[in-house]
Amino acid sequence: MGSGFSFLFTETFPAPAPARPSLGDLPESCVASVLEYLDPPEICKLAVLNKAFNGASSADFVWESKLPPNYNSLIERVFGKFEEKLCKKDIYQKLCKNNSFDGGNKKVWLDKSSGKIFLSISSNGLSITGIEDRRYWSRIPTDESRFSSVAYLQQIWWFEVDGEIEFPFPAGTYSVFFRLQLGRPSKRFGRRICNSERVHGWDKKPVRFQLSTSNGQSSVSECNLNEPGKWIHHHVGNFVVQDSNVCTKIKFSMLQIDCTHTKGGVCVDSVVIYPSEFKDRLKNF
Repeated sequence: MGSGFSFLFTETFPAPAPARPSLGDLPESCVASVLEYLDPPEICKLAVLNKAFNGASSADFVWESKLPPNYNSLIERVFGKFEEKLCKKDIYQKLCKNNSFDGGNKKVWLDKSSGKIFLSISSNGLSITGIEDRRYWSRIPTDESRFSSVAYLQQIWWFEVDGEIEFPFPAGTYSVFFRLQLGRPSKRFGRRICNSERVHGWDKKPVRFQLSTSNGQSSVSECNLNEPGKWIHHHVGNFVVQDSNVCTKIKFSMLQIDCTHTKGGVCVDSVVIYPSEFKDRLKNF
């Protein structure tokens, strides 16, 4: 009899609700199509969300869209050959480092957020009149330079610094600067000091800055050097690159060749070439 009524006391449970879809259910190809429109830092942040986002964040077509269009030429110029085994993400990461080339006298890197090219040329990579004569110039080590040393002028009549570079710049507008400081940098008891005793002659005549390119662009500007103890980026000029597939050769110089007086006490660190829209970053360079 008990078995006849047992069905009255049988417990019943509702069927489990279907699981709601989540980001992890998205196909990697769809996620990658979205990541293609984000900046590299945003892509890297989203890569830790789940497996789908992590896989999509390494897709070649995502990172190829962030690389300069002529990245193959950049790699050949800087590293000597194209590293075919690297995926596009690894190529991007490699180009974002401070990459030395031309005997260590030049450095180039991509901005991590925008993929724009930045380039710096050390004083060792420049032609400086009288640099071999220790009566006029000396090389001094310092941690205030990307290249760990600067050229320091004690005194000279004919001041001239020239340089040139041929490089596969991506299309865009670029600005050229000399990075200079009046006074000799050093440290005392761990604190930065600047000796400006030898600074003289720069207030009598302005320094002339000149820029020219292989496709006929040119600019000339002048300014007096002042403000001892501060690294200042002196604008030489701008140039425009229209074809990323053609190397652009640029020449630049600064001179003060009025031989009626001597000048001295200036440090020449480097020449920097930046995309013109990033001028404000020079304050933190």
